[in-house]
Amino acid sequence: MLRIENLHAFYRGNEALKGVSLAVEQGEIIALIGANGAGKTTLLNCASGIHTDKVGHMSFDGEDISGAPPHELVKRGVVQCPENRQLFSVMTVQENLEMGAYLWRGDIRGVSLQKRLEEIFRKFPVLKSRRRQLAGTLSGGEQQMVAIARGLMSNPKLFMLDEPSLGLAPIIVEELFHIIKGMRDEGTTILLVEQNALAALALSDRAYLLETGRLTLSGPSTMFMKDDRVRKAYLGDDLDAGHVCNSPLS
Repeated sequence: MLRIENLHAFYRGNEALKGVSLAVEQGEIIALIGANGAGKTTLLNCASGIHTDKVGHMSFDGEDISGAPPHELVKRGVVQCPENRQLFSVMTVQENLEMGAYLWRGDIRGVSLQKRLEEIFRKFPVLKSRRRQLAGTLSGGEQQMVAIARGLMSNPKLFMLDEPSLGLAPIIVEELFHIIKGMRDEGTTILLVEQNALAALALSDRAYLLETGRLTLSGPSTMFMKDDRVRKAYLGDDLDAGHVCNSPLS
């Protein structure tokens, strides 16, 4: 589905990504883990067309997307849910959701806008009851649900989530990860950047470790949990793969 080959990304001449290559196959949940500043958000921003100071090759569904702008990638089904939610705080919940379908022209892949709203409200019933409420007045967990729901409005094939659990209570984190699993079960491929490495590895099929702009490890998520270096640096003392901890990466 998504192929990234020898990707280099720059900020003011400084190299943030140093020859990154990875693949995301249809139907997978892929976890991208690493310390703060490793380049995880930059990688997502490159894949979604937001960051343009880059060289390398990217393809989606076999077609070259290396220079495609964000709106073109959304049309193709590549959608990013950004870090810190970035909602339109003075707009209502429903208006935020409708912004997620800004490319809609009658329907997207056979689904009308109203039908898509109804589907989203079934997935997130709390948002239906808050649909007329200003997004900026919601709790942190509810705002994150709006951000995810807004991304889902365009019916993505590949959904990239950047730190969805950041700053949320453990019970909300558990609910969010249940929602993410449900997306995959319904056919959406997921590329997940997540500070909660243990939870991300427990949920994902495969993982990549990004360190100072380079991929240093890749493989099945179960392998990551058994790797001594990963356990020590990113998983801490709580290594129960079925437990969702909310400890941030150091």
